[in-house]
Amino acid sequence: QVRLVESGGGSVQPGDSLRLSCVISGPTLRLTVMGWFRQAPGKSREYVAAITWRDGETHYADGVSGRFTISRDKTRDTVTLQMDNLKPEDTAMYYCAANQRTYIMTQQDTYDYWGQGTQVTVAS
Repeated sequence: QVRLVESGGGSVQPGDSLRLSCVISGPTLRLTVMGWFRQAPGKSREYVAAITWRDGETHYADGVSGRFTISRDKTRDTVTLQMDNLKPEDTAMYYCAANQRTYIMTQQDTYDYWGQGTQVTVAS
């Protein structure tokens, strides 16, 4: 069973940075795309960013492009989301997800495996 465990969340001020990590364990050989999603209170879960495991191709949601950077470390089975210049609207529970699709998908129902989430709060 694939297991995803997120860490790195916290409470920061606007303009600060945070680095989220997702450690992958279990039978990971078939995983091809890793993604990050987030869900703010009272809102639906939304796509943030994704990366292909083999080639490192990346894709970002419009609202985070230029501020967030997704990367993967094959030697440590870890996916990282570097978040810079954080804004109050970035406040949400952040989830790591994985699937076995050929291409990066932004729809959450295309992801088969999910972590439990890590909370990010951005406030003055």
